Amino acid sequence: MTPRLIKITIALLFCGVIILSGCAAQSTELSFEAMDTFMRVKLFSDNGESASLKIRAETERLDALLSTADKSSAVRALNEDGSLQNGEVADLTRRTLELCGSTGGALDISVYPLVEEWGFISRDYKIPSRERIASLLEGVDYRSVKAEGELVTLRPGMKIDFGAVAKGYLADRLSAVLDEEKTASALLNLGGTVYARGKKPDGSRWTVGIADPENSADFMGSLECEDRVVATSGSYERFFTGSDGRLYCHIIDPKTGYPVDNGVKSVTVVCESGLKSDALSTALFVMGKEKAAEYYKRNGGFEYILLTDKTAYVSDGLIGDFNLARTASYEIEAIR
Repeated sequence: MTPRLIKITIALLFCGVIILSGCAAQSTELSFEAMDTFMRVKLFSDNGESASLKIRAETERLDALLSTADKSSAVRALNEDGSLQNGEVADLTRRTLELCGSTGGALDISVYPLVEEWGFISRDYKIPSRERIASLLEGVDYRSVKAEGELVTLRPGMKIDFGAVAKGYLADRLSAVLDEEKTASALLNLGGTVYARGKKPDGSRWTVGIADPENSADFMGSLECEDRVVATSGSYERFFTGSDGRLYCHIIDPKTGYPVDNGVKSVTVVCESGLKSDALSTALFVMGKEKAAEYYKRNGGFEYILLTDKTAYVSDGLIGDFNLARTASYEIEAIR
């Protein structure tokens, strides 16, 4: 992918999260660049070499398919032509639109033109005029994106981007690859979205550190998990200071067209589905603390950690798995 994947998810040191494996068993490791980020894979399997080759090939395939910058990508063609005949993109679109609907539009794949306008793609940051934002908002409505059979169509002038779900979708696809390769133990850091497969060879669970928004080189806590995808969206990695002196983060509210400014610093979602984890980390960030808690209580099927300046709101299912770092200054409040 490209900078259009303007989603800050959990990462390995260089993106603000620390993976704490503590494992000395024999393994196959693979590091490479894809989707505009650095990925690191650790496999514990007799088929490690074969599995690692398939993982890289599948990652590069999806990168080429979903990139909004690559002139030969399917999504680029869709945005330029307004329609696309592609079964995999159509299926991904349908599944993502379901999450857009479930979250009441807090997740909206058609907000991409506003992300461009604010400069988060080119990094030529600016505060658009209210008139320009209002004009672009007219084209933001996930309900105008249609996926019927293998055909995806957009309303004229619309553009979409799968940046909020691409790495989660990749995690799900790589899970299928590891099934084929009979790999029961693996840790996949996909440039931030982390897939912890099975347990470590010593029988313990994987430990994933969650970045501290006040110091992304450190972590504010750690999470014990297995067979889960962990994805984080945060305001602390990509932002700019406007001419008005305010800080503007890269996560755009699809309803207002402005960067989210609701007191949330980051949201980490833990779920069996990578697609869902990735999508909901953005959606809950946009919703804010109260609406995120309401969504969790109403829907379930995932767990989350939401950080504000002083408090870590931890959903009930993670209370026993989450440990606050001794140096962290957060208070923990349970969401039940």
